[in-house]
Amino acid sequence: MGVEGLPHGSWTFLTSHARVLLALARDPGVRLREVAATCVLTERTVQAIVADLEREGYLTRVREGRRNRYRITPGARFRHPAEAGRDIAGLLALLTDGPDASPRESGRT
Repeated sequence: MGVEGLPHGSWTFLTSHARVLLALARDPGVRLREVAATCVLTERTVQAIVADLEREGYLTRVREGRRNRYRITPGARFRHPAEAGRDIAGLLALLTDGPDASPRESGRT
């Protein structure tokens, strides 16, 4: 195994920001602790990434009781000039269950 358990070295195709965004798109009611475990990041790192994504308009955090729910903004545009003009909906559709799939509902209370 390579760095941090990666089988072939220390790089991956998706950034940590993309992984966190995808985790929230798959389960809008997920706890950030679970996102951290899924993405192999610290909880503090995930909190910072969520703050980045919210500040840049990629998601909205909605308080529901004692929990947060995350709404993704599919029309938000990629930041890098190479993908300028493309929105994130394509990435979300490709790496979740497609554009017509509804996000998994969390049964947590």
